[in-house]
Amino acid sequence: MKYTVLGNSGLSVSRACLGTMTWGIQNTQQDADQQLDYAISKGVNFIDTAEMYPIPPNAETCGDTERILGNWLARHSSRRSELVIMTKIAGSGLPYIRQGGVITGSAVIEALENSLKRLHTDYIDVYQLHWPNRTSPHFGKHWPGHVDPTRQDTESEVAGMRDILGGIGQALESGKIRHWGLSDDTPWGIHTYLRLCEEMSIPRPVSIQNEFNLLHTKDWPYLIEVCEFEKVAYLPWSPLATGLLSGKYLNDARPEGSRWTLSQRQGLFRNTPVAHAATKEYVDLASQVGLSPAQLALAWCDQVPGVTSTIIGATSLAQLEENIGAFELQLDGEVLSKIEQVLHRYPAGF
Repeated sequence: MKYTVLGNSGLSVSRACLGTMTWGIQNTQQDADQQLDYAISKGVNFIDTAEMYPIPPNAETCGDTERILGNWLARHSSRRSELVIMTKIAGSGLPYIRQGGVITGSAVIEALENSLKRLHTDYIDVYQLHWPNRTSPHFGKHWPGHVDPTRQDTESEVAGMRDILGGIGQALESGKIRHWGLSDDTPWGIHTYLRLCEEMSIPRPVSIQNEFNLLHTKDWPYLIEVCEFEKVAYLPWSPLATGLLSGKYLNDARPEGSRWTLSQRQGLFRNTPVAHAATKEYVDLASQVGLSPAQLALAWCDQVPGVTSTIIGATSLAQLEENIGAFELQLDGEVLSKIEQVLHRYPAGF
């Protein structure tokens, strides 16, 4: 396993980050224990979770993923210092989490305390804002006409960000979080937080995680350039486009127990004819070069300049073995050129 520095944090993290959002619906405690043991044995030291997990989110299972990870940590407390653990405070829209309210400074303190209890730890390495309070061009809303910035009350948004930073600053000062980061945000969001951190004398964010994969490259190059220049780690989530790039959903297939058989909060917006056409070409290319489609997609993501660590997930140990194996690969120039040709034909799968 290769390692890299997480933004300006000084933390050394594995190029593969273990995502956990299936734990609690698609995976049991036993499954999670096996995944953790295997990932750590392969050198993974970076774990990502969130208070709203598992996915798809619902009131009955909310927080269970943190509890499952916490159960493992309680049994392996001596290994806590070896791991870099990230979790996230949920934004608005979920009525069973703080009555669906937006993120505020006081919400940060409340949510953090609850996450620490569920995780059986006294600190979080990186505490993230899961999504902005404003409507941002993510989750299928990046197409023209979906988000109207002219209708945004910028002054109110910035005031809310200052309030959030007040809570972040308090959490940092107490030692309950070591660093903080963003998720599902934009270049404007990054730069506004950087400016406010300087104004308020609060440490800068160390990372941002956004959706990024062969079917969804909207952050490249603009947001990734911001991250590289400002030393904010860029962490792709859903590098397999919720499993689509593995090829398992081609020809309208729905394998039993797969994610697309479950109700999705944002709907199956990735399920488009263009996405399937592009995926078919990537699957064929993977076969030509002797790789699985998942490994081709993950190895490509790992080699994108500016990517710090890629968040992977799995519902079986076999999938996890396959996915982690991708980070031992180095795609050569010929393969990268063929991938680029497909990207030119299908620049935006969804």
